[in-house]
Amino acid sequence: MLDKLGVLLPIIQAPMAGVSTPALAAEVSNAGGLGSIGVGATDAAGARRMIEELRGRTDRAFNVNVFAHGAAKADPALEAAWLDWLAPLFAEFDAEGPKELRIIYRSFVDDADMLALLLETRPAVVSLHFGLPPAETIAALKAAGITLLATATSLNEARKIEAAGIDAIVAQGIEAGGHRGMFDPAGPDDGLGTFALTRQLVRQANVPIIAAGGIMDGAGIAAALDLGAVAAQLGTAFVSCPESAADEGYRKALAGEGAYHTRLTTFVSGRPARALANRFTALQELASGRQPPDYPIAYDAGKALHAAAKAKGEHGFGAHWAGQGAPLARTLHAAELVETLARELADVRGIPARHG
Repeated sequence: MLDKLGVLLPIIQAPMAGVSTPALAAEVSNAGGLGSIGVGATDAAGARRMIEELRGRTDRAFNVNVFAHGAAKADPALEAAWLDWLAPLFAEFDAEGPKELRIIYRSFVDDADMLALLLETRPAVVSLHFGLPPAETIAALKAAGITLLATATSLNEARKIEAAGIDAIVAQGIEAGGHRGMFDPAGPDDGLGTFALTRQLVRQANVPIIAAGGIMDGAGIAAALDLGAVAAQLGTAFVSCPESAADEGYRKALAGEGAYHTRLTTFVSGRPARALANRFTALQELASGRQPPDYPIAYDAGKALHAAAKAKGEHGFGAHWAGQGAPLARTLHAAELVETLARELADVRGIPARHG
């Protein structure tokens, strides 16, 4: 699969919507890996701008990631109660919360404009998170010559992905930063680790497997490959790169004590996601069984609270997504990081380094 795409290294930079930029993705692709952008948090016009900028920076393959989550379930009473509960925090920063909450992200499942854009621009790779779009959408993307990836957190999800005709599966372990790619966040979650899940899928699936979650260096990539993965996907490793969109609060938090205590929380966005320990993740411990609104409705409140706090110099309510390997993060330019990972991988495997 990598040879077909012209990707020299078994290194995929995770899409990380809101953090990955065209500049970051281009540097990774130019260095021999597969760079990625996430467009799940924007519309087709915004995605077009990102793709055009990325195409202006590289002539190599890159990945465009979309969110294929189910329709949000609005609950006005729950949403009003959630805003009431958060009101004292907004007041701490001399701000008022939203009067009501909105569905801020449109799912790719019902976004005809995003599909049309992808069919027009034809990125080499499109990846799917949170689920799968209709069969006709998958068929259209494949007919356009686009390689498709989809995230699985379990064998059951992987079987659905393979049955849908997706080209490769991203095996996302519980260690991974950011949102769990679970198809149904209300369903059971065995919380499989990256290597246990990767090995299960390598043994039982008939498509290439990409390992994701907690991998930060060449030794981790080598371990994933030894388990049968064709590549490793790294996200947190690239957050500190100057080319990422992470703000200074995020960067400082990643270099701080919170990196050693990442937490899975639904409170920021309404779906389980792993973040650096901060004031927002601590709210879950004080909630006394309270549940946030559905994704992405809860994220409307989360973003508003972060903006109010940040305006007063408090960064502890940011969505500082990070995996359990966060303490191993390095501050390097993206191309330098890819070259370092390639060299570390080569050292572990005893072969000459190969890079862009």
